Amino acid sequence: MKLLLINPNTSAPMTASIARGARAVAAATTEIVAAQPSFGPLSIEGHYDEAFAAAGVAEQVRLARDWQPGAVVIACFGDPGLEAARESIDAPVLGIAEAAFHAASMIATGFSVVTTMTRTCIMAERLVQRYGCEHQCRGVHGTDIPVLSLEDCAAGTIDQIEQSAREALSRDRSGAIVLGCAGMTSLCQTLTQRLGVPVIDGVAVAVKFAEALVALNLSTSKRGDYAQPLPKTYTGWAAPLGWPE
Repeated sequence: MKLLLINPNTSAPMTASIARGARAVAAATTEIVAAQPSFGPLSIEGHYDEAFAAAGVAEQVRLARDWQPGAVVIACFGDPGLEAARESIDAPVLGIAEAAFHAASMIATGFSVVTTMTRTCIMAERLVQRYGCEHQCRGVHGTDIPVLSLEDCAAGTIDQIEQSAREALSRDRSGAIVLGCAGMTSLCQTLTQRLGVPVIDGVAVAVKFAEALVALNLSTSKRGDYAQPLPKTYTGWAAPLGWPE
């Protein structure tokens, strides 16, 4: 099975790092095909960035229809473009926030999210509500670590994330930590060992959930709002992405 792993930002080093994390947990029969948009922000740290990232996700899923991936994982904690991706392909499409929240809910009665910029905490809280995990998520905590700082994660950065996680566990009385950025993928094992609680990396969880859905022969429903996009002409730079007749 070929799994399309989309990093919605345009940082090649981060795409490579996320892909390594995905391949580390993928089954031997799963081929991870990593991609990033041809346009958009180097990092996603707000609503404006996310708007362009969502369009970039739609672009990559549209292009992937030529080779029909067995599943798609959107590797950004905002799950940008998730609904558009599900609309435009039959294969299962998973966002890492949705996958991480549900996985955490299965192994702890309460979890906390530790993310990058504090300004994105409200965005993550809205996702918690959207996915129906308000009763399990006990807090979303920003570290104000810029996303691109995770490309070459220094020891001090790891320590800062660890400290934030310890404070969250104590303050929220949580039993697990969800990492709120795909760029934190490589830190999961270290933080699990240091904290002594389950630490959930949404990239790894989404890959395994995607494999399970494919093994169960489950695809995206094409009834209702996930039916294929209506044939339409697009203009300007988006002209190649219009939906064909």
